[in-house]
Amino acid sequence: MSITLKTPEEIEKMRVAGRLAAEVLHMIQTHVREGIATEELDRICHDYIVDVQQAIPAPLNYRGFPKSICTSLNHVVCHGIPGPKKLKKGDVLNIDITVIKDGYHGDTSRMFQVGTPPVAAQRVSRVAYECLCIGIEMVRPGIRLGDIGHAIQRHAEAQHCSVVREYCGHGIGREFHEEPQVLHYGDPGTGVELVPGMIFTIEPMINAGKRHVKLLPDGWTVITKDHSVSAQWEHTVLVTETGHEVLTPHPGDPL
Repeated sequence: MSITLKTPEEIEKMRVAGRLAAEVLHMIQTHVREGIATEELDRICHDYIVDVQQAIPAPLNYRGFPKSICTSLNHVVCHGIPGPKKLKKGDVLNIDITVIKDGYHGDTSRMFQVGTPPVAAQRVSRVAYECLCIGIEMVRPGIRLGDIGHAIQRHAEAQHCSVVREYCGHGIGREFHEEPQVLHYGDPGTGVELVPGMIFTIEPMINAGKRHVKLLPDGWTVITKDHSVSAQWEHTVLVTETGHEVLTPHPGDPL
């Protein structure tokens, strides 16, 4: 599959889808509290996307995924399936939202805290956010994806964290996952050169311990092998003529 450069009309539709995805994350934050089950968070998000936004929750039935959002708790790296498990004080939770509006996808995620998490959990969440910011700020025509991956990896490892390598960012548009793959590690000067009209996600998965992960028997949930806490933040980004535009801005987010 080749990289599809988006037309101005497609970019506008991506802006709408991205804004809706960010709105879901903003809406759900007041519900992330001690005692709520992740399947209840899923229900609230599903109803909001379908009934309020008149949009489609992209994860639902995507390659068999059974829910409308991903909820990745503590040592879950990504693709956590919402279920009956209730949040407790000290938890950190990634909620990953992807919506489809008028045939185009908007994809974003962020970390939430329940009460005051352990220092290591707070720290890895902060480092993951810093990695996202570093990656986004580099996006402009002429930069290569390897430059972005290298900068993210260098920062994470300088903070004594590790970068998950088995899962990465991706192109996005009419399809949930398009080319290119956006690795969060790599070598400068390698990989695809960015040009205006490209749209992709940057979504570094950062572990407090070692980078190695394990896929659980459900076929979706990915955890850290050493059970260290993991964190992830994600935005959908457009390459513009002069730099970049974040298509999934969260309210209050400096990006």
